Amino acid sequence: MSRRRRVYEGKAKILFEGPEPGTLVQYFKDDATAFNNKKHAIITGKGVLNNRISEYLMMRLGDIGVPTHFVRRLNMREQLIREVEIIPVEVVVRNVAAGSLSTRLGLEEGSPLPRSIVEYYYKSDELSDPLVSEEHVTAFGWASYQELDEILNLTLRINDFLTGLFMGVGLRLIDLKLEFGRLWEDEEMRLVLADEISPDNCRLWDRQTNEKFDKDRFRRDLGNVQEGYAEIARRLGILPEAGPRDLSGPETIQ
Repeated sequence: MSRRRRVYEGKAKILFEGPEPGTLVQYFKDDATAFNNKKHAIITGKGVLNNRISEYLMMRLGDIGVPTHFVRRLNMREQLIREVEIIPVEVVVRNVAAGSLSTRLGLEEGSPLPRSIVEYYYKSDELSDPLVSEEHVTAFGWASYQELDEILNLTLRINDFLTGLFMGVGLRLIDLKLEFGRLWEDEEMRLVLADEISPDNCRLWDRQTNEKFDKDRFRRDLGNVQEGYAEIARRLGILPEAGPRDLSGPETIQ
């Protein structure tokens, strides 16, 4: 593996300098974290599964005209993406009461919401990603009013599409976390979907049994985390060629 400049390392991914200007290589790690990194483990094969699942979902969204940073998958653990200026706001869309929403508002987990609810969280590990309002986002210049309107429209469109896609394979999309970035091309800027879409950042339950196949298996010590992720890949028809066995990757080289 040739030496590459490491641009950024997060809890679940590493970004390397890409082969062409304006590109990055996104490497998916097997690390699993929860509760602001207070809980950590290595789930063998998780990075491979997330790479394939995110690739598939980004491509499907691209097919319906949703702009994304995704270019193509490079190998089992890496994909080529466009370099973007990340907006420091996590956008969470909730379809069913679960997680922190249930805790915060005293809602029974699994109870339907009157409509999809969109929330904004300031991206800051040090502050544990606090919940913020649209006023915070615009007042502090994290995004303009126009950008926020576009983000909201894209979020609802993505949620509607993925809700139907997952329903078709027997899964309920409970909630979903999205990130967006500014892509600069020829001195023009457009907003694109960034980061990833995988069981790491959305809750997916079986439609019939409500069995959880997402990161809650790790958060709540339900066990069989890798098997849950593999089940999602299997239902989407994209289980990696090597199958759900040992899919550990090589050491990454800076």
